[in-house]
Amino acid sequence: MTYKTPTPASGPKNAVVILLDSLNRHMLGAYGGEEFATPHLDRFAARATRFTKHHTGSLPCMPARHDILCGALDFLWKPWGSVEIWEDAITYELRKAGVTTQLISDHPHLFETGGENYHVDFTAWDYQRGHEGDTWKTRPDPSWMGAPLQLQQRGGRHMPYDESRTYFRGEQDFPGPRTMSAAAKWIEDNAAQHDRFMLFVDEFDPHEPFDTPEPYASMYDKEWGDEPHMIWPPYMQGALEKGVLTAAQAKQLRASYGGKLTMIDHWFGRVLDALDKADLWDDTVVILCTDHGHYLGEKDIWGKPGVPIYQTLGHIPLMIAHPGIAPGTCDALTTSVDIFATLAEIFGVEVRQRTHGRSLLPLLRGESESVRDWLLTGVWGREVHYVDKRYKYARAPQGANVPLTMLSNRWSTMPTHMLTREQELPLPDERAYLSQMPGSKVPVIRQDFVEGDQIPFWGYTKFRGNHLFDLGEDGGETRNLAGSALEKDYAERLREVLKELDVPDSQFTRLGLA
Repeated sequence: MTYKTPTPASGPKNAVVILLDSLNRHMLGAYGGEEFATPHLDRFAARATRFTKHHTGSLPCMPARHDILCGALDFLWKPWGSVEIWEDAITYELRKAGVTTQLISDHPHLFETGGENYHVDFTAWDYQRGHEGDTWKTRPDPSWMGAPLQLQQRGGRHMPYDESRTYFRGEQDFPGPRTMSAAAKWIEDNAAQHDRFMLFVDEFDPHEPFDTPEPYASMYDKEWGDEPHMIWPPYMQGALEKGVLTAAQAKQLRASYGGKLTMIDHWFGRVLDALDKADLWDDTVVILCTDHGHYLGEKDIWGKPGVPIYQTLGHIPLMIAHPGIAPGTCDALTTSVDIFATLAEIFGVEVRQRTHGRSLLPLLRGESESVRDWLLTGVWGREVHYVDKRYKYARAPQGANVPLTMLSNRWSTMPTHMLTREQELPLPDERAYLSQMPGSKVPVIRQDFVEGDQIPFWGYTKFRGNHLFDLGEDGGETRNLAGSALEKDYAERLREVLKELDVPDSQFTRLGLA
């Protein structure tokens, strides 16, 4: 392996990556949103390059982080899972190159089965406890009665957050504010002590539960009254149409998300203040990104699993402040694996495994107008989306969703507390055999699922056919062009891209492209 160590004159010394989970692009002031206040995200945008055609790669939460930290799409080979043994995360490469790396996060999936080894190659990590499904406390604080009960909003289902919430006394005790405060404190105490560093802040807000103290709780729905605030959205299509939510509840849920967004925006401002105080803008690139969006009633869709990847979910924000580069916009097509490639070039490291990203530095420096002509996005077991500079084509399984192949040496799925036994990923059985991943000589377990096998987590819902949208003329995705003469062309484009990536042959069969 060859490591390249750039001189300070060739680019920034350091990087700060801030990932806000479930961040809706269309709700940010920097992207034209007016519904909710995001003054500090807008403040950052004023000194950054705003990418206007940035899209998800692998979804949902941990697959998206795999894109960023490992640089390779994994939804074509496996569902939610760990870093594989044939892969080196960017943090591994940076550690070998002598770069200090720090993770600060309140994201519980990073420390659960299926995500538990993403943090191990950081120089150090700081886990702020108590968000969503984090099993932090075994009982509620009996001295505190200020936590709202929300069980009725989840059909009586108990969540670890119900205990954790009772330990929060004020805004500063919520996981998001604690994470941002810890990030600001790390910058103040450590930035000047390291020759080169990468700080990765993986903040779970504004992800649900949309639970905030005042003034945020009532900021955007002053008509709600004294009822407990809606903090857990349903995961479904047609919640209003089917009567699962009333119009007032739908408004309240969206307002609760907005309150969470504005609260974390406020604490993000603390990080910007720390960057100002440490005078880091001249030698540090700062990247603001997300894993995916979150439906809050758009097309009467709520949540993110088991639903099509319309623009609300898949068209996401990306902003990069690079030393010496004037703020502006970039209309080139980009995706999440490109963040990995960008970090690799900034720090001058080369990776061993096959990756799919393209460095964004040529775009930032004005050396190129484009780094890619297409991208893929999707969820394992569901539609495969091909996106170019104008069109988006979603190809669904043509009939039964089999064969569906999983390739992995870490046969794990998402945290089991989120699933019923019937939804868990089956263990390898007598059908499993040793294969190889593209670009790797490491043996890997391959199993082809057949009709009747349980498909794990977000791949088990019904499919809704092919989609083809002209995003240039139909940004709202209202006119499905599937079935037109144009679809034949895009089906062939998708076929060629899948061949280029060496995906399992089963993908061609299930998608009707064999």
